[in-house]
Amino acid sequence: MYPSKFGLIIGFHGCDKHIRNAIVSGKIPLNSSTNDYDWLGSGMYFWENNQKRALDFATELKGKSIRNKELIKTPAVLGAIIDLGYCLDLLDAEFIELVKESYISFQETFKMLGAVLPENKPLKGLEDLLIRDLDCEVIENLHEKREINKLRTFDTVGAAFIEGEKLYPNAGFNAKNHIQICVRNPNCIKGFFIPREENTHFIVP
Repeated sequence: MYPSKFGLIIGFHGCDKHIRNAIVSGKIPLNSSTNDYDWLGSGMYFWENNQKRALDFATELKGKSIRNKELIKTPAVLGAIIDLGYCLDLLDAEFIELVKESYISFQETFKMLGAVLPENKPLKGLEDLLIRDLDCEVIENLHEKREINKLRTFDTVGAAFIEGEKLYPNAGFNAKNHIQICVRNPNCIKGFFIPREENTHFIVP
């Protein structure tokens, strides 16, 4: 009865400044990420309403050579107005169950083939599972099965992630907690923008 997420959200994407400007001006599109370790499968990635996290991410990647990504020289943030549409919302029990079922079928296929399942792994020296080959494959498997069975395809995928160090001893909150949005249907992006600077003479509503 309630498959779509109503209203628009603001998403932020960390990238190089000249890429940001070229996308906003319409000179180039924002390309989908298709890495086998992408957390939510293939698509265009945004931090939901989290400009600082997007800038921190771009800053962390500055000067680093990353597969399928252009080198970031000047960290910047691209803003987007997004209609989530039919969202594989991993904060919703119904959709969480779909992903679980996808894992079971994915696991059975690998068992039949005698193959080893991909794994989620941390980067060296970290505890967070930042390389998510398993999650990516499970979500892509779900999308593929729905297409094969002619079921409605998902426009977007969204999930909350617990990441980073504890804020304080025995805390239930971590320093890099965030909600990530993966846009599969480009028509869900209603517009791009360059985030404005705050006018300190007024409150921010």
